[in-house]
Amino acid sequence: MLRTVTVNRYVTPLREGGSMPAVVEADDQGLYVLKFRGAGQGVKALLAELIAGGLARALNLPVPEIVLAELDPELARTEPDPEIQDLVRASAGLNVALDYLPGAVNFDPVADTIEADLASRIVWFDALVGNVDRTARNTNLLTWHRRPWLIDHGAALTFHHAWGGTVADPAKPFAPIRDHVLLPSASRLADVDAALAAQLPDPVLQAVLDTVPDDWLRGGAGVLAEAATHRRAYVEYFRARLAERARWLQEALNGRA
Repeated sequence: MLRTVTVNRYVTPLREGGSMPAVVEADDQGLYVLKFRGAGQGVKALLAELIAGGLARALNLPVPEIVLAELDPELARTEPDPEIQDLVRASAGLNVALDYLPGAVNFDPVADTIEADLASRIVWFDALVGNVDRTARNTNLLTWHRRPWLIDHGAALTFHHAWGGTVADPAKPFAPIRDHVLLPSASRLADVDAALAAQLPDPVLQAVLDTVPDDWLRGGAGVLAEAATHRRAYVEYFRARLAERARWLQEALNGRA
C-alpha cells in the first residue's frame, strides 16, 4: 500500500521537467517532488509513474518512495505565477509524489559508472515497461549518497495512451532500448533475466495495480470503464509480456552487439 500525504506548501517549481513538477512540503514535514495530474500528459503519466515505479520497487531497484499526494486548489492563492496557479487548480485531489533527495545530482554517463549487475537489471526493467526516457541526453537517473536512483517514469507504458484494454502484441520488442544510457554496461542481461521475471508473479503485479486510485481507472469504453477490469487488463498485459520476454530481451542483446 502507498502512503497518502497532504500537500501543505508549494516550495519551488522544477522547470527542467516537461510537465513542470514541483518540490512541495507535506503534512508529514517531508519534502516531495510532486507530479501534477493537471499537467499536459494528464493522468496517464501518473498511472505510468505508479505502475512502472511500483514494478521497479518490486524488483528491488533504487526508486525514491512513491506516495499519493492530496492537493488543495486553495494553495494556488499563494503563488504569484499564473501558470503555477492554473496547474495547481487543475490538479486538485490526488496526485503522485516521490521522496525528494536533497543534494542529489544528475547522473553523468561520462564521469559516473554503474556496475554491470545493476545496469543490467535497470535495462531489463526499462525494456519491460517501455521506458523511452533513460538516454544519454536525458538519463532520469540521480546520484545520491554515491548511489544511483531511478526517477521519472511518466513516459513509460506508451501503449496505454490509446488502448482499449488489450495490446495486439504484448511482447513486441522495444526498439528504443538500443539508446539506453546503461546498455553498454549491461553485460549480464541474460544472467539476470530469469530471477527478475520470477519476482513479478501475478500477485505482485496485482498488488502494484491495486495502488492506483479507482478514479484514475474509470471512464473509458469496454473493460476500461470499470476500475477492476482495467486493473486486470494491465496485469494480463504484463503477464503476456513476461511470458514471451525472450523477444524483447533479444532486442537489448542485439543492441549491445
